[in-house]
Amino acid sequence: MSTTQTSTLRTEDRDDRPSRGNLLEVRSLRKHFPIRQGIVFQRQIGAVHAVDGIDFSVGPGQSLGLVGESGCGKSTTGRLVTRLLEPTAGSIVFDGEDITHQPPARMRQARRNLQMIFQDPYSSLNPRHTVGTIIETPMKLNGINPEQGHKRRAQELLETVGLNPEHYNRYPNEFSGGQRQRIGIARALALRPKLIVADEPVSALDVSIQAQVVNLLQDLQREFGIAFVFIAHDLAVVRHFCERVAVMYLGKIVEVADRETLYTRPRHPYTHALLSAVPEADPDATERRERIRLAGDVPSPIDPPSGCRFRTRCWKAQDRCASEEPPLVRLGGSSAGHLTACHFPEAPTVAARDQDIVLDPALTGQADS
Repeated sequence: MSTTQTSTLRTEDRDDRPSRGNLLEVRSLRKHFPIRQGIVFQRQIGAVHAVDGIDFSVGPGQSLGLVGESGCGKSTTGRLVTRLLEPTAGSIVFDGEDITHQPPARMRQARRNLQMIFQDPYSSLNPRHTVGTIIETPMKLNGINPEQGHKRRAQELLETVGLNPEHYNRYPNEFSGGQRQRIGIARALALRPKLIVADEPVSALDVSIQAQVVNLLQDLQREFGIAFVFIAHDLAVVRHFCERVAVMYLGKIVEVADRETLYTRPRHPYTHALLSAVPEADPDATERRERIRLAGDVPSPIDPPSGCRFRTRCWKAQDRCASEEPPLVRLGGSSAGHLTACHFPEAPTVAARDQDIVLDPALTGQADS
């Protein structure tokens, strides 16, 4: 275990510094949900620090994965990026325009290029509308009139996501969970967006259906050049789909790197713990790899720990971790795009072998025909 100290905070060490080539720029983003007391005369007695100062960027056609335990702020981040939630502080620049506090009328224009796929395929579709109406509505609201007409365009989108175009007049309750998620994807594609925020799009689906949906999203990304912010718990799926991965813990990003670097040479202890918990298909590999079991529970976001938020569960924590918050910087021995927020990071050696993380055969295209 290395105790390499963080390097001097130069501009080039910081995470994803602003670039004209980036489609999405998120800087110092925060979302605090106030806790109020009283019925008639309410007063704020605290706040839930759901997202507490994060920075990341996504280039055109790129995919960024957000991973972490439940409650770490991943879904809140996705809703902030799409402005379904109002940020407490920070900035969101999308396609060269600051949308942090844009009024609804201006946001409607931005959402033509910024769409979201929701986690629950059952509650995200209006049960009183037909599939055709669900897919056509975004086009009608944005004044988009395809030459072939709205109906034909909706049928084409159904075919694109692997559904029968003749199901245009059916209702959501007539479809399975995987089929409903495909309808949600078709709705997100209706406006030909530049960026899609996918909030755990396969977590509610069966394993076999998960592989189909992930492969579908990957095909659509290649065909249309769509950028993705992909939120997920499944580290194998994230490795298969995303080019870069950001690890979140209690409202903070603690590590970000390209997928191969993060999965084979993680520097943050929390990332090591997450990777050690990935299920193994090979019993012998399970015995070879040491499982890191974190002590205690995730602290409350109402009163997060001082300094490093992971210190209360970290086996490497020292006094400095309680008094000083570690910045997200490039450490000695790391590649230029590999950033970690830790005072006492792991050594930059190979910590996880390729065979340690086993992908479903359907994800790799090696499934039996």
